[in-house]
Formats: sequence, structure tokens, C-alpha cells
Amino acid sequence: MYIYDEYDQRLIDERVKQFRGQTERFLAGEITDDQFLPLRLQNGLYIQRLAPMLRIAVPYGTLDSHKMRKLAAITRKYDKGYAHITTRQNIQLNWPKLEEVPDILEELASVQMHAIQTSGNCIRNTTTDQFAGAAADELEDPRPYCEIIREWSTFHPEFAFLPRKFKIAVCASEADRAAIYMHDIGIELVQNDQGETGFKILVGGGLGRTPVIASEINPFLPKQHLLTYLEAILRVYNQLGRRDNKYKARIKILVRATGVEEFRRLVEQEWQPLKDGPSTLTDAELNRAKSFFHSPEYISIDDAEAEATLQAQAKQNPAFGNWLMRNVSAHQAPGYASVTLSLKATGYAPGDILDTQMEAVADMADQFSFSEIRNSHQQNLILPHVRKTDLLALWKQAKTHGFATANINYLTDIICCPGGDYCALANAKSIPIAEAIQRKFDDADYLYDLGEIDLNISGCMNACGHHHVGHIGILGVDKKGQEFYQISLGGSQDKDAALGKILGPSFSQAEVPDIVEIILDTYVANRTAEETFLDTYRRIGLDPFKEKVYAK
Repeated sequence: MYIYDEYDQRLIDERVKQFRGQTERFLAGEITDDQFLPLRLQNGLYIQRLAPMLRIAVPYGTLDSHKMRKLAAITRKYDKGYAHITTRQNIQLNWPKLEEVPDILEELASVQMHAIQTSGNCIRNTTTDQFAGAAADELEDPRPYCEIIREWSTFHPEFAFLPRKFKIAVCASEADRAAIYMHDIGIELVQNDQGETGFKILVGGGLGRTPVIASEINPFLPKQHLLTYLEAILRVYNQLGRRDNKYKARIKILVRATGVEEFRRLVEQEWQPLKDGPSTLTDAELNRAKSFFHSPEYISIDDAEAEATLQAQAKQNPAFGNWLMRNVSAHQAPGYASVTLSLKATGYAPGDILDTQMEAVADMADQFSFSEIRNSHQQNLILPHVRKTDLLALWKQAKTHGFATANINYLTDIICCPGGDYCALANAKSIPIAEAIQRKFDDADYLYDLGEIDLNISGCMNACGHHHVGHIGILGVDKKGQEFYQISLGGSQDKDAALGKILGPSFSQAEVPDIVEIILDTYVANRTAEETFLDTYRRIGLDPFKEKVYAK
């Protein structure tokens, strides 16, 4: 994990002082709403439907127990005792008082945290695989490159006022757990024919009103050129991106307007004078970044013996066995595993976590995972380095604190934005839909029989819940002042990225769970052995689902 040096700390402390003065002047009526708007956005502060919302940066989703305890204390003191994990691996507070936000930022700074560049038209938090540095299927730990991008992009004066917000994701694993095809820039670590590691660069992805899958513009970028090439992309976007219409200001619109080949040519042209310039990464700089991400001091464990013990424990306790199969992931180190703590228990808003639960996670991280914690794009928490011999004890604690729902990657592991309960932009509520679906499909055996299904819910076209890329996507829409829900099928956020197709006319809130049931029944009736929901959809298409849903 990156540790601040004296310059980092000074920058953050000075920013807190600046914002305290700005907030005091605003509250005193000395600056207007319009003048305060960019100042608060630069510090992660939004005005939502009922209260301000503060988005706290969690670089590449990595936390430790010390930071988690501070977050718990902040939510208890300044909010309503809970926080929300976002799809960008950040943390949101939904109820801070405006006059207390500078105090919150000061407390965050005391543990090397902040809310800078979590909003506004700038480069946002760079995200990556929640299992980075532990995943059995990764080519290399992507976090050093995320850290290099973070250091380069934070307070970068040239990219502080882009045409629109800008998001970067990095993937180094066989499975794409970072959704790189849905980002303004997606970066995948790859090997060339000579066995050298570099980057595949994707550009122009994004969801929202105009969903687009990113296009490849460089199949293999040598590591030393990462920042200069990113800088070239940003410069082209900064110069040519539209500023007259915020709905057409994202880089995806520019890439579509120019065409991929022309955009690639523009980037190459911009890159040539930058290519071997001061931002070229040296071996010393790459090694410096890598030095922040040491592997923990693993102990020697007989993996075969540990596995045999786990299987015996699972046989004796089927509930533990279910959790072991669904919430525990393979690890690089023999005898270790990564554990996903589910924030998708029925009756709770997906991604929400109480202050007491945050403290429990910190305790479990200290006891079981070298004090490390990760936030995931799927709005869950991860303990990345757990001994297999500790999994049963960890499960018992997770169960006590509400984290042991054995549903990771299944239907009720729902990605869900805060929706109309909080967000002023939302057309409809998201959380009640998620809860209704969780309650209707609470039979674990049924869920496991269905296989893995991504169900994503957004309260509006901004698509914070990534509904476009859910196997089943649900979008809240306004219909003559009433809340209705449009359903799409067939999306995917993995390397076989796809945008879902709209099923047809929208449904009322009360109808949605039953419509989902019809969709699932249609899948079950048409699937072949070992076929997933997405496999079946791609084989039979949208029409059989549409016929069943609208036959009533």
C-alpha cells in the first residue's frame, strides 16, 4: 500500500485548510452557489436530494484496518452510522452536514485519505481488480501502475478541467474484474511474442445515455511509455472533446465522431514529441512504485492438507460449504485464499455497511488478512490474504456480523446505485427494487441451480449501477411522473463485453420481481446442460424472453 511522504501530507493538509475557508465564506454568504460549485466538486462534495453527499477516494480500492476504523468513527460522528461502497471502489457518506465537511476531510487526512478528484471534470479514481496482488489468474500485480497513474493525475494542472469526467481502469487477470471495456481508458497488462509485458490500450468506453464499448487503439504499449501515451490521449480529448453539450462531452463521443483509426492517428501524432520525454518511466521509477506493494509474510502451509481439511469441514457444515464455494477465491500463495465479504444480505441496501460492521471488518482484517481490505466494483469487501486453515473461523465471524451471505456472482449479488432515495438525478428508486428481488429469490438452492447471473440496477440513464452490462439490467425511468422500470438482457462487463438489449415497454415497481421470474423461467426452460444465462441468451436471442414476458 502506498504511504504518504511529507509532500503528500502537506498537499492534503493545505487542501483541507483551503476548503475550510471556502466553506466558511459560502455559509457566510460571501461567495455564491455558482462560485462554490466547482470548489465543492473538487473536494468530492455533491448536493443530493435530501442532504450533501461526500465521496471519499479509495485508490484502486485498497484500504487497511486503520483507515477502516477511522471511516467507522467518521460515519458515527458526522453521518447516520453507515457508508456506501460505490462501483468505483470509493466510499460515500449520504448525510454529512455541509458545515462539518471540512472536519471530516481533516480527519481523513490524519489517516492519509481524502476526497480529491472524486467528482468534477477531471481524472477520477483509477480502479482495478479487487484481488490484485493475490489473484491466481493475474499476469502481474496491476496496483503499481494504478499508483503511478494516481500520482501523475492528482492535481495535474493540464487535466483539471476536462470536457467531462474521465475514468481509467487497469486489468491484469484472465477474467476482467475491472470492467476495462466500460471506461474512458481501459488498460490490460499483456505479453507479446517475446514474453515481454506491456499494455493493451482501450479508449472510448462508457455507459450513461450513450453506452459504448471501448475500442483498442494500441495492442502492445511498452511499460516505459504508459504515462506519455496516456498524456497524448488526454491531450487529444482536451483539445477536441465537446464542451458545448455535457451529454456529448465524453471521450466516447469523440472517438465515435472521428472514427477509431483517425483517433489512433491523432494520438500517435500527439505522442511523438512526448514519447521519450520527461514522463517516460525508468526502471528505477517502476521499481519504486512496485516497492509499495510487497507480498505479505506468508507462512508455509501444506495446500493439499489444508484443502482436505476444508472439504471435511464443508461436509460437516453445508452452510460453510456453500460459502466456501461462492465467496472464497483462489490465491497465488499455496495454502491461502481471498475472501469476499458480501454486502448483499436481504433487507439491506446493496453496498451499504454500518459503522459497527466496518469495525468488525477491521478486526477481521487484523486477525486474518495482514490488516488489508479491498473494495470491489461489485460493492462488496474483500480480505485478500487469508490462510485456508482460518477460513472456518473467519466464516463464523463473518456470519455473526452479517457478511456471510453465500451469493457472490449470483442473482442477489446485485449492483445497485442509491437511486431516488438519495440522488437528485434519479428517475426512480433502485434500492426497493433490489430488496424486492432479493426477497423473492431467497432460496439458495434455486440461485445455485441458476448459476452465476449479473443483475444490475440504475435509477437513471447516468447508469451508476451499470445496468447496460448486467446479464439482466434494470433502469428506472419516468413515465408521466410515475416510476417505471425498463429491463434489458444480454449485457456483459467481462472481456466478451456486450451491451444489453431492451426487452420492451417498461414495468411498474410491483411488477419487476415477477417479470424477473418469467425471464429466469424462460432461461431454465431453454438452457442446455452446463449452459449459463448469458450462454443461453446468446444462443436463443431476445425474442423467446420477450414472448414470455409480454404474453400475459
